[in-house]
Amino acid sequence: MVQFTSAAVVALIVGVGSVDAFTSIATPGRSAVASLDMSTKEAPSASDVLWTPSWKSGARDEECGPILDYCADLKEVTRRKTRTVNCGPIKFGSDHPIVRQTMATTNTADVDATIEQVIRCADKGFDLVRITVQGRREADASLKIREGLFKKGYDIPLCADMHFQPKVALMVAEAVEKIRINPGNFADGTKDFDEKIYETEEDYAKDRQGLLDAMYPLVEKCKELDRCMRIGTNHGSLSSRVLSFYGDTPRGMVESAIEFADICRSQDFHNFVFSMKASNPLVMVQSYRLLAAEQYRLGWDYPLHLGVTEAGEGEDGRMKSAIGIGTLLADGLGDTIRVSLTEDPEFEYEPCNRLAEIAGSRLASSSPEVKAQQAAVKEYTDTRDITTFARRQGQLPETKEEESVDASGFLHRDGSVISVVTPEMFAAENAQYLYQELGCKTAVGMPFKDIATADSLFMRTIPPSSDTKARTAMRRLIEVNTGIIVPAEVLEKDPLPNAVALMTLEDAVANGGKLPEGAIRLAVEINGDEDDETILKIKELNPAMCFLKPKESISHLHAARRVFELFKSADIGTAVIHHYTTETDDSNELALQIGTTVGSLLTDGNGDGVMIEQTGKQNFSVNFLRTTSFSVLQGSRMRSTKTEFVSCPSCGRTLFDLQDTTASIQEATGHLPGVTVAVMGCIVNGPGEMADADFGYVGTVPGKVDLYYGKEVVRKGIKNEEAVDALIDLIKEYDMWKDPEPEEEEAEVASA
Repeated sequence: MVQFTSAAVVALIVGVGSVDAFTSIATPGRSAVASLDMSTKEAPSASDVLWTPSWKSGARDEECGPILDYCADLKEVTRRKTRTVNCGPIKFGSDHPIVRQTMATTNTADVDATIEQVIRCADKGFDLVRITVQGRREADASLKIREGLFKKGYDIPLCADMHFQPKVALMVAEAVEKIRINPGNFADGTKDFDEKIYETEEDYAKDRQGLLDAMYPLVEKCKELDRCMRIGTNHGSLSSRVLSFYGDTPRGMVESAIEFADICRSQDFHNFVFSMKASNPLVMVQSYRLLAAEQYRLGWDYPLHLGVTEAGEGEDGRMKSAIGIGTLLADGLGDTIRVSLTEDPEFEYEPCNRLAEIAGSRLASSSPEVKAQQAAVKEYTDTRDITTFARRQGQLPETKEEESVDASGFLHRDGSVISVVTPEMFAAENAQYLYQELGCKTAVGMPFKDIATADSLFMRTIPPSSDTKARTAMRRLIEVNTGIIVPAEVLEKDPLPNAVALMTLEDAVANGGKLPEGAIRLAVEINGDEDDETILKIKELNPAMCFLKPKESISHLHAARRVFELFKSADIGTAVIHHYTTETDDSNELALQIGTTVGSLLTDGNGDGVMIEQTGKQNFSVNFLRTTSFSVLQGSRMRSTKTEFVSCPSCGRTLFDLQDTTASIQEATGHLPGVTVAVMGCIVNGPGEMADADFGYVGTVPGKVDLYYGKEVVRKGIKNEEAVDALIDLIKEYDMWKDPEPEEEEAEVASA
């Protein structure tokens, strides 16, 4: 962010030099309001536009060839080459640093408050701030905000967030450097989201004139003033036309954006970026990859704005953002990012900036060491299909009648969490506390598995067999089908009945997977640098699970992809647990790191669970690492162990205190695994905003909310103070409620 000298500020305000686009701001004798231009220009006929050939009919394949690439290099992290898009003093594109942006939460009509918040964001380090523009009042305010920022020496560019208002977009283009339009509702001023049927290409194409009529004046204005545009598709707000023809799919999101890009391109306007936002990281990742792939085959090179919309707050919000944004950045995709949190915008900077830093550190061009790590991964063929999603389903350990425990319970079909524990935790005075840390229920001191209990434990060392109390505490966990995984060499010295013996893959191959005394299952550790023949031996060994922990000397991402490709080629069904080690003492950093590293593999459907191991100082509790592991799985749309909240970041449209309301709803409904609740400050993106939610809590007018079941409004005009209770009643009505379980009282440990 550039700050100006007082002389430079004066030059800016009077329209001198490089700021001709803002001359209307300070034309002598005219007020800021009067300077806004609502003129329109007549659009050409839709038949004159060179529309991209149809994907659905197969014409695109015939004319442009099949989809091939989606990123610059599958084996090396390289930024996708894009054109440069100008936005005031900043530039988007592969030749420039990743742009970090946020969105103001103030009422845009409150000019002073908005200026103050934008300045705080600029001082924090953001490169761009988006503001809400609902109508003419906010458009007029935007001009005053821009002028006020210049006077204070701030040239940070502003982006106007537009929905339903083509004419207002035309006005605000006079004031700000960038316009975000949503293809799902930009030309739909009636907010008509009723279902419509489009059965043929002809039906679908005949509505294009309306889109062109709405977009053409804005495109011409942006060309005239050298403004930037974001064509920002949202999974939750696809138009009824797109939903009818393409469905609620990543393909529909991509085709909607391409159609609007065709309009821009028809007018020789190329100063725009794309975005494909969704609250579901899997949908988001697939949509961006699909758009990038289409750009490759069409010969386009427009930059990408990355974001997981309505990610939420705290570690969960950061985790979901890291999974989605981090996955794409690891592919070399993305030129600007926004982390959407239900927090004040200043708090978005740290995760936003950190994700950009992590992305930079992964680039092969960042250092010879990183390039060597990526080159060191053994050759493999990448067969991932980015046009669809399918999860590799690892097998559960086999149940054997002659065994006293059910080994299938050592893992979970929807994704497993392995907790790392130490011998001291099984001491008589600690065992009950450990059961709680592991997420167990207890009855008279005996542990039982609950919905979010660790599936298995990993121990590098174990209490000696002479410590009968510790061994009894361990036995009680094994009896409720909790696996205890221990290095084979430790078990050989002091056996543990019904344990899982862990060996390196090389050792397991060398000794034929022979188990030490007392062990009933084998687990193998893969470092990703083994040769193909050795990895394929896993099929013969038939371990209960594999732990994947690539060596530091090779690229984690590419080494892991190679292992999964080999498993796929040989039809190896063994479950794979991602073994992630960390030294950090920062919970937010952990969420970003594991979301980026492990999430980028889970979003491809590769992985059956997570184990987080602290190295060095033990900074986090067993409970925290367990819940963090479950958050990775839930954020990757695997195992649901708590209520999923789709919570939008606040903005000028928000009709209630979003942070306080979200906290109240989380407190009241956070114990409902498998249930998704959307908390929306407004309904600007349409009922589809709740595309991933079972229930919606949505501001409609000041002081009142509507409640949704799916995309249908089922309760209207509920007072804010009564709305949380009404939401609970609605969840009960649809038989998805259960009462919170009372806190368990400590009980005496039963004797062995």
